[in-house]
Amino acid sequence: MKFKESPEIELEIGDRKLSIQQDNATIHVGTSVWPCALVLAKFVDRWSNPQTSPNPNPYSSLLNFQNKRAVELGAGCGPTSMALYLLGLTDIIVTDIPAVMPALKHNLKRNKRVLNNKMLKTAVCYWSNGDQITALGPPFDFVVAADVVYIEESVVSLVDAMSKLVSDDGVVLLGYQVRSPEADIKFWEVCREVFVIEKIPHEDLHKDYAYEEADVYVFRKKKNKTTTKE
Repeated sequence: MKFKESPEIELEIGDRKLSIQQDNATIHVGTSVWPCALVLAKFVDRWSNPQTSPNPNPYSSLLNFQNKRAVELGAGCGPTSMALYLLGLTDIIVTDIPAVMPALKHNLKRNKRVLNNKMLKTAVCYWSNGDQITALGPPFDFVVAADVVYIEESVVSLVDAMSKLVSDDGVVLLGYQVRSPEADIKFWEVCREVFVIEKIPHEDLHKDYAYEEADVYVFRKKKNKTTTKE
Protein backbone atom coordinates (compact mmCIF):
# COMPACT_ATOMS: atom_id res chain seq x y z
CA MET A 1 0.00 0.00 0.00
CA LYS A 2 1.37 3.39 -0.98
CA PHE A 3 -0.13 5.72 1.57
CA LYS A 4 2.86 8.08 1.53
CA GLU A 5 2.18 8.83 -2.13
CA SER A 6 -1.56 9.29 -1.66
CA PRO A 7 -3.46 12.44 -0.76
CA GLU A 8 -4.40 13.04 2.84
CA ILE A 9 -7.79 14.29 4.02
CA GLU A 10 -8.17 16.24 7.26
CA LEU A 11 -11.59 16.30 8.89
CA GLU A 12 -12.36 18.51 11.88
CA ILE A 13 -14.96 17.05 14.22
CA GLY A 14 -15.71 19.19 17.23
CA ASP A 15 -12.33 20.14 18.63
CA ARG A 16 -10.60 17.08 17.15
CA LYS A 17 -8.98 16.57 13.78
CA LEU A 18 -9.00 13.26 11.93
CA SER A 19 -6.29 12.56 9.38
CA ILE A 20 -7.32 10.11 6.66
CA GLN A 21 -4.84 8.64 4.22
CA GLN A 22 -6.09 7.29 0.91
CA ASP A 23 -4.60 4.55 -1.20
CA ASN A 24 -5.54 5.70 -4.67
CA ALA A 25 -3.10 3.27 -6.28
CA THR A 26 -5.52 0.35 -5.84
CA ILE A 27 -8.47 -0.58 -8.05
CA HIS A 28 -10.80 -0.69 -5.05
CA VAL A 29 -13.13 2.29 -4.66
CA GLY A 30 -13.18 1.81 -0.91
CA THR A 31 -9.57 2.91 -0.43
CA SER A 32 -10.42 6.50 -1.40
CA VAL A 33 -12.39 9.01 0.66
CA TRP A 34 -15.61 9.84 -1.16
CA PRO A 35 -17.38 13.19 -0.65
CA CYS A 36 -20.59 11.87 0.89
CA ALA A 37 -18.67 10.35 3.79
CA LEU A 38 -17.53 13.87 4.71
CA VAL A 39 -20.94 15.43 4.01
CA LEU A 40 -22.66 12.96 6.34
CA ALA A 41 -20.02 13.32 9.05
CA LYS A 42 -20.19 17.11 9.01
CA PHE A 43 -24.00 17.13 9.00
CA VAL A 44 -23.93 15.16 12.24
CA ASP A 45 -21.12 17.34 13.58
CA ARG A 46 -23.12 20.51 12.89
CA TRP A 47 -26.19 19.35 14.78
CA SER A 48 -24.42 17.48 17.60
CA ASN A 49 -22.47 20.44 18.95
CA PRO A 50 -24.46 22.41 21.58
CA GLN A 51 -22.20 25.42 21.02
CA THR A 52 -22.81 25.67 17.26
CA SER A 53 -26.16 23.99 16.57
CA PRO A 54 -29.26 26.22 16.49
CA ASN A 55 -31.76 26.13 19.33
CA PRO A 56 -34.26 24.56 19.05
CA ASN A 57 -32.41 21.73 17.35
CA PRO A 58 -34.71 19.74 15.01
CA TYR A 59 -32.25 16.83 14.99
CA SER A 60 -31.66 16.46 18.72
CA SER A 61 -33.81 13.33 18.94
CA LEU A 62 -32.50 11.79 15.73
CA LEU A 63 -28.88 12.28 16.73
CA ASN A 64 -29.22 11.16 20.34
CA PHE A 65 -26.47 8.55 20.48
CA GLN A 66 -26.66 7.70 24.17
CA ASN A 67 -26.69 3.92 24.71
CA LYS A 68 -27.15 3.31 20.98
CA ARG A 69 -25.53 0.68 18.74
CA ALA A 70 -24.43 1.24 15.18
CA VAL A 71 -22.84 -0.43 12.19
CA GLU A 72 -21.41 1.17 9.05
CA LEU A 73 -21.64 -0.60 5.71
CA GLY A 74 -18.95 -0.01 3.10
CA ALA A 75 -16.94 2.18 5.45
CA GLY A 76 -13.90 2.47 3.20
CA CYS A 77 -11.16 4.43 4.95
CA GLY A 78 -13.48 4.97 7.93
CA PRO A 79 -13.96 8.76 8.23
CA THR A 80 -17.69 8.63 8.93
CA SER A 81 -17.48 5.99 11.65
CA MET A 82 -14.58 7.78 13.31
CA ALA A 83 -16.47 11.07 13.22
CA LEU A 84 -19.62 9.52 14.70
CA TYR A 85 -17.54 7.89 17.42
CA LEU A 86 -16.15 11.29 18.39
CA LEU A 87 -19.70 12.66 18.44
CA GLY A 88 -20.90 10.07 20.94
CA LEU A 89 -21.82 6.99 18.90
CA THR A 90 -19.17 4.93 20.65
CA ASP A 91 -20.66 1.46 20.10
CA ILE A 92 -20.06 1.14 16.38
CA ILE A 93 -18.82 -1.67 14.14
CA VAL A 94 -17.01 -0.61 10.98
CA THR A 95 -17.38 -2.98 8.03
CA ASP A 96 -16.18 -3.47 4.48
CA ILE A 97 -14.86 -6.20 2.19
CA PRO A 98 -11.45 -7.88 2.74
CA ALA A 99 -9.68 -5.89 0.01
CA VAL A 100 -10.48 -2.62 1.79
CA MET A 101 -9.61 -3.78 5.31
CA PRO A 102 -5.89 -2.80 5.14
CA ALA A 103 -6.81 0.82 4.33
CA LEU A 104 -9.54 0.88 6.97
CA LYS A 105 -7.39 -0.57 9.73
CA HIS A 106 -4.47 1.66 8.75
CA ASN A 107 -6.60 4.76 9.27
CA LEU A 108 -8.19 3.53 12.48
CA LYS A 109 -4.72 2.91 13.88
CA ARG A 110 -3.45 6.24 12.53
CA ASN A 111 -6.22 8.08 14.39
CA LYS A 112 -6.23 5.97 17.54
CA ARG A 113 -4.90 8.77 19.73
CA VAL A 114 -7.58 11.16 18.43
CA LEU A 115 -10.16 8.45 19.16
CA ASN A 116 -9.29 8.46 22.86
CA ASN A 117 -6.82 5.59 22.31
CA LYS A 118 -9.70 3.42 21.11
CA MET A 119 -9.34 0.99 18.20
CA LEU A 120 -12.80 0.77 16.69
CA LYS A 121 -14.25 -2.67 16.03
CA THR A 122 -14.10 -3.90 12.45
CA ALA A 123 -15.70 -6.79 10.58
CA VAL A 124 -15.73 -8.13 7.07
CA CYS A 125 -19.18 -7.86 5.57
CA TYR A 126 -20.44 -8.72 2.12
CA TRP A 127 -23.98 -7.41 1.91
CA SER A 128 -25.19 -10.64 0.32
CA ASN A 129 -23.66 -12.86 3.00
CA GLY A 130 -26.39 -13.70 5.48
CA ASP A 131 -24.01 -15.36 7.95
CA GLN A 132 -21.83 -12.24 8.09
CA ILE A 133 -24.90 -10.04 8.57
CA THR A 134 -26.09 -12.24 11.44
CA ALA A 135 -22.62 -12.33 13.01
CA LEU A 136 -22.66 -8.54 13.37
CA GLY A 137 -25.37 -8.93 16.01
CA PRO A 138 -28.42 -7.03 14.76
CA PRO A 139 -30.62 -5.18 15.35
CA PHE A 140 -28.83 -1.84 15.45
CA ASP A 141 -30.18 1.59 16.33
CA PHE A 142 -28.21 3.12 13.47
CA VAL A 143 -27.06 1.74 10.15
CA VAL A 144 -24.65 4.15 8.49
CA ALA A 145 -23.61 4.22 4.84
CA ALA A 146 -22.08 6.81 2.50
CA ASP A 147 -21.40 6.66 -1.23
CA VAL A 148 -22.25 2.97 -1.47
CA VAL A 149 -24.63 2.94 -4.45
CA TYR A 150 -22.66 2.61 -7.66
CA ILE A 151 -23.26 -0.93 -8.97
CA GLU A 152 -26.79 -1.86 -10.00
CA GLU A 153 -26.25 -5.56 -9.25
CA SER A 154 -25.45 -4.85 -5.59
CA VAL A 155 -28.48 -2.68 -4.86
CA VAL A 156 -30.89 -5.42 -3.74
CA SER A 157 -28.36 -7.00 -1.37
CA LEU A 158 -27.45 -3.56 0.06
CA VAL A 159 -31.05 -2.64 0.84
CA ASP A 160 -31.70 -6.13 2.20
CA ALA A 161 -28.67 -5.81 4.48
CA MET A 162 -29.85 -2.41 5.72
CA SER A 163 -33.30 -3.82 6.45
CA LYS A 164 -31.93 -6.83 8.33
CA LEU A 165 -29.48 -4.78 10.37
CA VAL A 166 -31.62 -1.83 11.47
CA SER A 167 -34.07 -2.21 14.32
CA ASP A 168 -37.78 -1.58 13.82
CA ASP A 169 -37.41 1.79 15.55
CA GLY A 170 -33.90 2.50 14.25
CA VAL A 171 -32.68 4.65 11.39
CA VAL A 172 -30.42 4.41 8.40
CA LEU A 173 -28.18 7.46 7.94
CA LEU A 174 -27.19 7.66 4.29
CA GLY A 175 -24.81 9.98 2.48
CA TYR A 176 -25.81 9.80 -1.17
CA GLN A 177 -24.68 10.90 -4.59
CA VAL A 178 -25.67 9.52 -7.98
CA ARG A 179 -22.79 7.37 -9.25
CA SER A 180 -24.69 5.29 -11.80
CA PRO A 181 -28.07 6.22 -13.29
CA GLU A 182 -29.07 2.55 -13.48
CA ALA A 183 -28.08 1.88 -9.87
CA ASP A 184 -29.80 5.09 -8.76
CA ILE A 185 -33.14 4.11 -10.32
CA LYS A 186 -32.96 0.58 -8.91
CA PHE A 187 -31.91 1.76 -5.44
CA TRP A 188 -34.83 4.12 -4.90
CA GLU A 189 -37.25 1.62 -6.39
CA VAL A 190 -36.19 -1.03 -3.88
CA CYS A 191 -35.89 1.38 -0.94
CA ARG A 192 -39.43 2.65 -1.35
CA GLU A 193 -40.69 -0.87 -0.79
CA VAL A 194 -38.97 -1.14 2.58
CA PHE A 195 -38.36 2.31 4.06
CA VAL A 196 -39.98 5.63 4.79
CA ILE A 197 -37.52 8.06 3.19
CA GLU A 198 -36.68 11.52 4.49
CA LYS A 199 -34.30 13.84 2.68
CA ILE A 200 -32.43 16.32 4.84
CA PRO A 201 -32.90 19.87 3.51
CA HIS A 202 -29.74 21.05 1.82
CA GLU A 203 -29.61 24.17 3.98
CA ASP A 204 -29.28 21.92 7.05
CA LEU A 205 -26.01 20.42 5.84
CA HIS A 206 -22.76 21.92 7.11
CA LYS A 207 -22.17 25.07 5.06
CA ASP A 208 -18.64 24.02 4.14
CA TYR A 209 -19.75 20.55 3.08
CA ALA A 210 -23.05 21.30 1.34
CA TYR A 211 -21.93 19.96 -2.02
CA GLU A 212 -24.55 20.50 -4.70
CA GLU A 213 -24.53 16.88 -5.85
CA ALA A 214 -24.46 15.26 -2.38
CA ASP A 215 -27.38 14.64 -0.02
CA VAL A 216 -28.14 13.09 3.35
CA TYR A 217 -31.14 10.82 3.84
CA VAL A 218 -32.78 9.23 6.84
CA PHE A 219 -34.54 5.89 6.34
CA ARG A 220 -36.97 4.29 8.76
CA LYS A 221 -38.63 0.93 8.35
CA LYS A 222 -42.16 1.11 7.05
CA LYS A 223 -44.86 0.24 9.53
CA ASN A 224 -47.13 -0.43 6.58
CA LYS A 225 -46.89 -0.39 2.81
CA THR A 226 -48.76 2.85 2.17
CA THR A 227 -46.65 5.75 3.45
CA THR A 228 -43.53 7.24 1.94
CA LYS A 229 -42.14 10.64 2.95
CA GLU A 230 -39.67 12.45 0.69
